[in-house]
Amino acid sequence: MKVFSAEFIDGLVQEAAASPRRRQHHNVHADFAETVQRTFIAIEPGSYVRPHRHGLTPRTETMLAVRGLMALLVFDDAGEVTQVVRFGAGQIGEAQGAAVGVETPPGVWHSLVALEPGSAFIEIKAGPFDPDAPREFAAWAPAEGAPQVEAYLARLRGCAKPVK
Repeated sequence: MKVFSAEFIDGLVQEAAASPRRRQHHNVHADFAETVQRTFIAIEPGSYVRPHRHGLTPRTETMLAVRGLMALLVFDDAGEVTQVVRFGAGQIGEAQGAAVGVETPPGVWHSLVALEPGSAFIEIKAGPFDPDAPREFAAWAPAEGAPQVEAYLARLRGCAKPVK
Protein backbone atom coordinates (compact mmCIF):
# COMPACT_ATOMS: atom_id res chain seq x y z
CA MET A 1 0.00 0.00 0.00
CA LYS A 2 1.16 3.53 -0.78
CA VAL A 3 0.10 6.52 1.28
CA PHE A 4 0.44 10.08 -0.03
CA SER A 5 0.54 12.52 2.87
CA ALA A 6 0.44 16.30 3.00
CA GLU A 7 4.15 16.12 3.81
CA PHE A 8 4.74 14.18 0.57
CA ILE A 9 2.99 16.93 -1.44
CA ASP A 10 4.86 19.61 0.56
CA GLY A 11 8.16 18.02 -0.47
CA LEU A 12 7.15 17.79 -4.11
CA VAL A 13 6.05 21.45 -4.07
CA GLN A 14 9.37 22.49 -2.53
CA GLU A 15 11.27 20.58 -5.23
CA ALA A 16 9.18 22.29 -7.93
CA ALA A 17 9.85 25.73 -6.46
CA ALA A 18 13.60 25.03 -6.50
CA SER A 19 13.61 23.52 -10.01
CA PRO A 20 14.62 25.64 -13.02
CA ARG A 21 11.56 24.24 -14.85
CA ARG A 22 9.33 25.23 -11.88
CA ARG A 23 7.76 21.77 -11.73
CA GLN A 24 8.50 18.35 -10.32
CA HIS A 25 6.89 14.96 -10.83
CA HIS A 26 6.76 11.72 -8.87
CA ASN A 27 5.70 8.52 -10.62
CA VAL A 28 3.36 6.31 -8.62
CA HIS A 29 3.59 3.48 -11.16
CA ALA A 30 6.55 1.15 -10.70
CA ASP A 31 7.65 1.23 -14.34
CA PHE A 32 6.68 2.46 -17.79
CA ALA A 33 5.25 -0.95 -18.76
CA GLU A 34 2.27 -0.60 -16.39
CA THR A 35 -1.09 -0.25 -18.11
CA VAL A 36 -2.02 2.79 -16.02
CA GLN A 37 0.50 5.61 -15.62
CA ARG A 38 -0.05 7.71 -12.47
CA THR A 39 2.08 10.74 -11.72
CA PHE A 40 1.91 13.45 -9.07
CA ILE A 41 3.06 16.78 -10.50
CA ALA A 42 3.79 19.95 -8.54
CA ILE A 43 3.81 23.07 -10.70
CA GLU A 44 4.58 26.69 -9.94
CA PRO A 45 3.57 29.87 -11.75
CA GLY A 46 6.28 30.45 -14.33
CA SER A 47 6.48 26.81 -15.41
CA TYR A 48 6.05 26.45 -19.17
CA VAL A 49 4.27 23.37 -20.46
CA ARG A 50 4.60 23.60 -24.22
CA PRO A 51 1.27 22.98 -25.95
CA HIS A 52 1.09 19.39 -27.11
CA ARG A 53 -1.34 16.63 -27.92
CA HIS A 54 -1.48 12.88 -27.60
CA GLY A 55 -2.32 11.97 -31.17
CA LEU A 56 0.62 9.83 -32.26
CA THR A 57 -0.12 7.48 -29.37
CA PRO A 58 -3.77 8.35 -28.65
CA ARG A 59 -4.41 8.57 -24.92
CA THR A 60 -6.93 10.28 -22.73
CA GLU A 61 -5.26 12.36 -20.02
CA THR A 62 -6.98 12.92 -16.67
CA MET A 63 -5.75 15.59 -14.24
CA LEU A 64 -7.16 15.89 -10.72
CA ALA A 65 -6.17 18.79 -8.46
CA VAL A 66 -4.48 17.96 -5.18
CA ARG A 67 -3.55 21.49 -4.11
CA GLY A 68 -3.73 25.02 -5.45
CA LEU A 69 -5.20 26.37 -8.67
CA MET A 70 -4.33 25.63 -12.30
CA ALA A 71 -5.83 26.08 -15.73
CA LEU A 72 -5.93 23.76 -18.69
CA LEU A 73 -5.90 25.62 -22.00
CA VAL A 74 -7.23 24.01 -25.19
CA PHE A 75 -6.13 25.25 -28.62
CA ASP A 76 -7.30 24.89 -32.19
CA ASP A 77 -4.91 23.77 -34.93
CA ALA A 78 -3.82 27.38 -35.54
CA GLY A 79 -2.83 27.88 -31.89
CA GLU A 80 -5.78 30.00 -30.76
CA VAL A 81 -7.12 29.32 -27.27
CA THR A 82 -10.61 27.86 -27.62
CA GLN A 83 -11.29 26.79 -24.05
CA VAL A 84 -9.96 27.39 -20.55
CA VAL A 85 -10.81 25.08 -17.66
CA ARG A 86 -9.70 26.27 -14.23
CA PHE A 87 -9.30 23.47 -11.73
CA GLY A 88 -8.14 23.44 -8.15
CA ALA A 89 -8.32 21.91 -4.72
CA GLY A 90 -9.02 23.07 -1.21
CA GLN A 91 -10.10 26.55 -0.28
CA ILE A 92 -8.28 28.16 -3.22
CA GLY A 93 -10.12 26.05 -5.80
CA GLU A 94 -13.44 26.42 -4.01
CA ALA A 95 -13.06 30.20 -3.72
CA GLN A 96 -12.37 30.42 -7.45
CA GLY A 97 -15.35 28.24 -8.41
CA ALA A 98 -12.95 25.86 -10.12
CA ALA A 99 -13.54 22.28 -11.19
CA VAL A 100 -11.61 19.61 -9.29
CA GLY A 101 -10.21 18.05 -12.44
CA VAL A 102 -10.31 17.78 -16.19
CA GLU A 103 -10.00 15.06 -18.80
CA THR A 104 -8.45 15.74 -22.21
CA PRO A 105 -9.29 13.41 -25.09
CA PRO A 106 -6.60 12.19 -27.49
CA GLY A 107 -5.57 14.53 -30.29
CA VAL A 108 -6.52 17.78 -28.50
CA TRP A 109 -3.86 20.52 -28.32
CA HIS A 110 -3.47 21.58 -24.69
CA SER A 111 -1.22 23.19 -22.09
CA LEU A 112 -1.37 23.81 -18.37
CA VAL A 113 -0.52 26.84 -16.26
CA ALA A 114 -0.25 27.17 -12.50
CA LEU A 115 -2.24 30.10 -11.16
CA GLU A 116 -1.18 29.79 -7.52
CA PRO A 117 2.15 28.88 -5.92
CA GLY A 118 2.25 25.38 -4.44
CA SER A 119 -0.15 23.85 -6.96
CA ALA A 120 -0.16 20.09 -7.51
CA PHE A 121 -2.22 17.50 -9.35
CA ILE A 122 -2.23 13.85 -10.21
CA GLU A 123 -2.14 12.88 -13.87
CA ILE A 124 -3.55 9.54 -15.00
CA LYS A 125 -3.27 8.10 -18.48
CA ALA A 126 -3.08 4.72 -20.17
CA GLY A 127 0.23 2.94 -20.46
CA PRO A 128 2.53 1.56 -21.32
CA PHE A 129 4.67 4.65 -21.82
CA ASP A 130 7.68 4.78 -24.13
CA PRO A 131 9.94 7.68 -23.09
CA ASP A 132 11.74 7.40 -26.44
CA ALA A 133 8.57 7.72 -28.56
CA PRO A 134 8.23 10.96 -30.55
CA ARG A 135 6.38 13.76 -28.80
CA GLU A 136 3.82 15.90 -30.60
CA PHE A 137 4.54 19.50 -29.63
CA ALA A 138 2.74 22.38 -31.32
CA ALA A 139 4.90 23.99 -34.02
CA TRP A 140 3.11 27.31 -33.40
CA ALA A 141 4.29 27.47 -29.75
CA PRO A 142 7.85 28.28 -28.68
CA ALA A 143 10.09 25.41 -27.61
CA GLU A 144 10.97 25.20 -23.94
CA GLY A 145 13.94 27.48 -23.28
CA ALA A 146 13.33 29.69 -26.33
CA PRO A 147 13.54 33.47 -25.79
CA GLN A 148 9.83 33.86 -26.70
CA VAL A 149 8.62 31.61 -23.86
CA GLU A 150 8.27 34.36 -21.25
CA ALA A 151 5.94 36.50 -23.40
CA TYR A 152 3.99 33.45 -24.63
CA LEU A 153 3.52 32.14 -21.08
CA ALA A 154 2.32 35.59 -19.95
CA ARG A 155 -0.28 35.46 -22.75
CA LEU A 156 -1.44 32.00 -21.64
CA ARG A 157 -1.69 33.09 -18.01
CA GLY A 158 -3.72 36.10 -19.15
CA CYS A 159 -6.16 33.79 -20.93
CA ALA A 160 -6.52 31.73 -17.75
CA LYS A 161 -7.47 34.59 -15.43
CA PRO A 162 -11.15 34.85 -14.52
CA VAL A 163 -13.28 37.45 -16.23
CA LYS A 164 -14.38 40.03 -13.66
